Amino acid sequence: MSKQAPDRNLAMELVRVTEAAALAAGRWVGRGDKNSGDGAAVDAMRELLSTVSMRGVVVIGEGEKDEAPMLYNGEEVGNGEGPEVDVAVDPIDGTTLMAEGRPNSIAVIAVSERGTMYDPSAVFYMNKIAVGPEAKGAIDIEKPVAWNINSVAAAKGIDVADLTVVVLDRPRHSDLIREIREAGAKIRLISDGDVAGSIAAAGDYSTVDMLMGIGGTPEGIISAVAMKCMGGEIQGKLWPTNDEERRKAADAGLDLDQVLTNDVLVRGDNSFFCATGVTNGDMLRGVTYRPNGATTRSLVMRSKSGTVRTVEARHQTAKLREFARIDL
Repeated sequence: MSKQAPDRNLAMELVRVTEAAALAAGRWVGRGDKNSGDGAAVDAMRELLSTVSMRGVVVIGEGEKDEAPMLYNGEEVGNGEGPEVDVAVDPIDGTTLMAEGRPNSIAVIAVSERGTMYDPSAVFYMNKIAVGPEAKGAIDIEKPVAWNINSVAAAKGIDVADLTVVVLDRPRHSDLIREIREAGAKIRLISDGDVAGSIAAAGDYSTVDMLMGIGGTPEGIISAVAMKCMGGEIQGKLWPTNDEERRKAADAGLDLDQVLTNDVLVRGDNSFFCATGVTNGDMLRGVTYRPNGATTRSLVMRSKSGTVRTVEARHQTAKLREFARIDL
């Protein structure tokens, strides 16, 4: 019997999953407790995933089984029917943003056909560069910062002085920030949430032109799915933080010098990406509440068709409690 491929119906099932996570975390926005907010999102996401028609395996999750009771790497998710898929989840991309009530916290899930997502082993960080469709083919992570900035500006038909690069605000990026400014470009520093940063760089609604710097490897793989759907490009190189990570990478047969392109991070062209806003941001508004329910805003993407949908949904409190076990 031939394998069943994921079809377009899966996209709308997956958005229910990110909606649930965002709704569960929404009550924790600005309360200074990122662990409780993240925990609520994990519980809700896992609950809804069990109803999705797929045979999924979590490839990028909350950690190993002994550290994460749910959505751990290797966990089987879905209702046991339908296509076999790899699943990458980030119940809250930007937990600190959520806890502090800052912009650009989102709930995220990415899905692709089984065996197509890159396995980073135990290397948790990656140097990345990401751009949208206009600058696809104009980046090279192995070339200098100034070369990439000038190349992207030329591809987009803008002056370097009008180009904005989003960078995680970390001490490790002090040299990168200096080089970007010396090249003549602008910088938008973000405290967390580089999946949202990558998507912003690829979206035509944003003032961000590219993302650069070292961030999470899981977020890089999730971003690669979004880039495939949006027609953008991401390149990365693994960035081990210590000798133990280097040893584990070698044991897993990983090449630390390899440039990880879209097609390495996610092979094939039948993948899905969904994100729902938790707090207001560049691409999505966050959860808003009303007396009898809440409203969510989501992005739903599929690489095979290149379709990017914006979904605004109104949720009734009683129905959420009854069917999704989410208490607003």
